[in-house]
Amino acid sequence: MKNTIKNIKGQKGKTAKWLMRSIVAAGLLTLASCESNLDTINENPNDQASIDPKFLLTFVEKYTFQVNGDNMYASRMMIGTDGENSYQYMKWNDASFEVYTKGLLNTGKMMQEAEKRGNKNYLAIGKFLRAYHFFNISLKVGSAPYSEAAKGESGFTQPKYDIQEAIMAGILSELKEANDLINTSDKIEGDIVYNGDALKWKKLINSFRLKILITLSKKTTVGSYNIASEFASIAGSQSLMTSITDNGELKFADAADSRYTMFNNSGYGSSLYMADYFINMFKDRHDPRLFTFAAQTTGAKEAGKAITDYTAYNGGNPTSPYSDNAALITAKNISKVNDRFYKDPTNEPASVLSYSELEFILAEAAARGWISGSAKTHYDNAIKASFSFYQKYVKNPGQYFSGFDVNQYLTTPLVVYNDADPLQTQLEKIMTQKYMTMFHQAQWTSYYDYLRTGYPNYPLKSGVAAPFRFRYPQSEYNYNSNNLKAALNEEMIISTPNHGGYNKNLIIFI
Repeated sequence: MKNTIKNIKGQKGKTAKWLMRSIVAAGLLTLASCESNLDTINENPNDQASIDPKFLLTFVEKYTFQVNGDNMYASRMMIGTDGENSYQYMKWNDASFEVYTKGLLNTGKMMQEAEKRGNKNYLAIGKFLRAYHFFNISLKVGSAPYSEAAKGESGFTQPKYDIQEAIMAGILSELKEANDLINTSDKIEGDIVYNGDALKWKKLINSFRLKILITLSKKTTVGSYNIASEFASIAGSQSLMTSITDNGELKFADAADSRYTMFNNSGYGSSLYMADYFINMFKDRHDPRLFTFAAQTTGAKEAGKAITDYTAYNGGNPTSPYSDNAALITAKNISKVNDRFYKDPTNEPASVLSYSELEFILAEAAARGWISGSAKTHYDNAIKASFSFYQKYVKNPGQYFSGFDVNQYLTTPLVVYNDADPLQTQLEKIMTQKYMTMFHQAQWTSYYDYLRTGYPNYPLKSGVAAPFRFRYPQSEYNYNSNNLKAALNEEMIISTPNHGGYNKNLIIFI
């Protein structure tokens, strides 16, 4: 892992050394997924046989709450100019199953240690982390190891594959259990996300349940769950995020192994530029968040244009050959990514789910009739929360937002929301603004939203379709081929040609 948060504040000397031993021990658990259990092991009498779950929580949080820049290309936000980026040109690579070893095995160990101590909160957070990672794995590849995954110590060295519906139903149940387990009595140490605040974890857990359900909007049921009614039940009775202080996010620090994920990234400093599709959305709406994402073109800087001059910004076409966009650099007419993303070691927190995103989810649910109330109210709240986030975390926000009135912005023609509009019009408004909040945030959410709703309408090169899935990693063909092939054969047996070889029940976006 390139950049992670430093050890919990105040840990020094023996405690810090013990943490290092613990994390190494946690890493060694990865071997359990591909090797048989040993009948005997040599134990070091001078080392502890168990690991305090607080250290494992820190480790897994560091791993989980990071920025993934690949989605920025697929979602038409950034472009590369020094070579063909596979994500930009929709030429998907193999998925990585690294999360099974770095995230899920260590989460499982944390939960085991928590059970020994009778601490329900680590179990609840573990269930959330499991749900989060399995959710993202299944969105990438569909069927995946789930029910037998990360259980090498129990003899499941070659786990079977579960279909996507079973995974989604399973993680909804895990999150329901997590909500029931979380409490204010059991102490949570080592928590670098919420600093041990169990109520904030409860809000995140329930808000994430809604995220899963809205992602399943193309379906009526999953497992035993009716999607719309389950959504309404959670939204109407459970604790949810209420402000940006509830964001499920990781704050970075200017210390070794604690800095922003993209800090000192050489590519960001040399060859990464803004896509015109993304940048024009902000220019068309006179949205000052643009100035926090993009840098002025070289030509605009040389002409002395103000930072807040919208004509000072221009992007490249994400469907054009990279050499064409490189020509814009020579012409001094393309904006780089704002240098804060690679020069500011703390920059902005990285979220897996924010209050702003939750409000967009609620707006969509209201528009679909899943919950009562005004979709406009949630939509407006979501946009206000996004501006609050950038005004709080971007350095010197006055240079970008001076004189800006968010309430006036909400009344402008391209932004204003009307509850009486047809559903597709409402969805386009919601998904467009939701997309505009996700520059370097929320992992691959913006791309999956596009697959699910068709909004915003990404530009694609003629004859190139947006992929629904990643390929399975080669390691699975090498070490778990029987189970992988069984899963692929099952999908082929029930697939229908009308869906390009995929059965519509096997991909939640169709």
